[in-house]
Amino acid sequence: MSTFKHLSINELIHMTTDSNDVQIVDIRDGASFSTAHIQGSTNLTNENIAQFIAAADMDKPLVVVCYHGVSSQGAANYLIEQGFDDVYSLDGGFSAWSLAHA
Repeated sequence: MSTFKHLSINELIHMTTDSNDVQIVDIRDGASFSTAHIQGSTNLTNENIAQFIAAADMDKPLVVVCYHGVSSQGAANYLIEQGFDDVYSLDGGFSAWSLAHA
């Protein structure tokens, strides 16, 4: 069984610059996501996770983003259990991303 990998902000920037073949899911609450999020990311909630999994490309890299990089680790493990192979947790979460892009 595979495990998720940690991803730095710089690695995510390179990943998204070099390829459009990355999926980014943001597990923060809807209000926070609506206020600001990483371009191209999807707000993943309990309500839409089954639909996301059914429609997602299991072979594309998947980056999970939360507030500070902690909750995303559990979500990344869950997504691996659902059949995703190449899963990352963004270190520092959206807080680190927003600081890097301030």
